[in-house]
Amino acid sequence: QVQLVESGGGLVQAGGSLRLSCAASGGTNSNYAMGWFRQAPGKEREFVAGISWSGGNTRYADSVKGRFTISRGNAKNTVHLQMNSLKPEDTAVYYCAAQWGVFASSVLADATEYRYWGQGTQVTVSS
Repeated sequence: QVQLVESGGGLVQAGGSLRLSCAASGGTNSNYAMGWFRQAPGKEREFVAGISWSGGNTRYADSVKGRFTISRGNAKNTVHLQMNSLKPEDTAVYYCAAQWGVFASSVLADATEYRYWGQGTQVTVSS
């Protein structure tokens, strides 16, 4: 059973930065497309950023382009989300997601395309 563990959430002032990390373990496969989603109170879960398992392709929601950067970690099946210039509207629970069996260059942006999910980490941006 694949497990995803997120870390790095917290409270930060507007304009500040946070770095989220996610590590996948427990599976027999080694190549996962991974992504980040978020859900604010009273809102639906939304796509934030995704990266192919090769690491060569990324995709971002328009609301975070130029401020957030997704990257693969040195350890296998880890992913980071560097969040800069944070805004109060970025406040949400952030979820890591993973899926295997896709093309090396594929970036998944639809939540229904991901099979594995983390428990989420809270990010709060104060004004």
